[in-house]
Amino acid sequence: MQLRYTGGKAEKEPLQVFNETMRELFEEDKRVVYLDADLMGSLKTAQLWKDYPKNVFNTGIQEANMIGVAAGMYLNGLKPYVHSFSPFASRRVFDQVFLSIGYAKKSIRIIGSDAGIMATNNGGTHMSFEDVAMMRTIPDACVIDASDPVMFGELLKLTKDRPGVTYIRTARRDLKDIYVPDEKFEIGKGKILREGSDVSLIASGIMVATCLEAAEKLAQIGINARVVDIITIKPIDKELVIDCAKTTNAIVVCENANVIGGLGSAVCDITAESCPVCVEKIGINDKYGCVGNEQFLREKYGLTVESIVEKAKKLIEKREAK
Repeated sequence: MQLRYTGGKAEKEPLQVFNETMRELFEEDKRVVYLDADLMGSLKTAQLWKDYPKNVFNTGIQEANMIGVAAGMYLNGLKPYVHSFSPFASRRVFDQVFLSIGYAKKSIRIIGSDAGIMATNNGGTHMSFEDVAMMRTIPDACVIDASDPVMFGELLKLTKDRPGVTYIRTARRDLKDIYVPDEKFEIGKGKILREGSDVSLIASGIMVATCLEAAEKLAQIGINARVVDIITIKPIDKELVIDCAKTTNAIVVCENANVIGGLGSAVCDITAESCPVCVEKIGINDKYGCVGNEQFLREKYGLTVESIVEKAKKLIEKREAK
């Protein structure tokens, strides 16, 4: 695997990748449809609507109804992708997703954009920290936190025919490039982006790039950190988590979501059952969102390189003391 991570801004924004990928899917499979809850301006998909009027639908600001429409479309042989901001694509529609899609054994792909702190100046009402935990509770659901635009586009394609509920959370912009184009992904399989033997940094979404930067800082003080992009929070790569536990005997889990029920909880479930080790969580510690730019919010909630470095150092000290 070859990375193209440089720490700089991504060559393509996720919203651009979404448009390009949906065009590919429409051309490849006429049964693919895309529904939006009046946020086409946010994803810049107005031209997509004009070019593919039989595949693109604006349901208005009626997110729960949008899920019902998507369920009906599935029953008529179509393959729905639906989009809204992450709180409206998860907590606002949870009952409809759980019953009309999951319980009813239908298939739908849900894109929750501006996940976590990436809602920035839209503030707490538009800031979903609990979406990962909620979606993980749906039986057989797949929960993905896209770490870069390449991964986002590839997983949009990879999940086209996946049965059940698929929830993909992402930023609309300001991601960093991590993977080279055409990198392949697999549901339920994470990727080791950097090898290390002292501590494992297991991350998802925007925190993957942050962990790569933290690993560089740790290397400067003699700490060799393994960096893992978990790819799918559910189904999670249990074998890789156990391997991290056995290899480094210390894990720091980093996520742009509530640590209660999120990736950190999933990792702790595995280690507690199969390979008990010291684990620290970096994420939203039972807080609501607020207004601010990304840097302000990272500092407020501790989603920084400095936080990861300090947690890793203290975790290693704790492990050595034991």
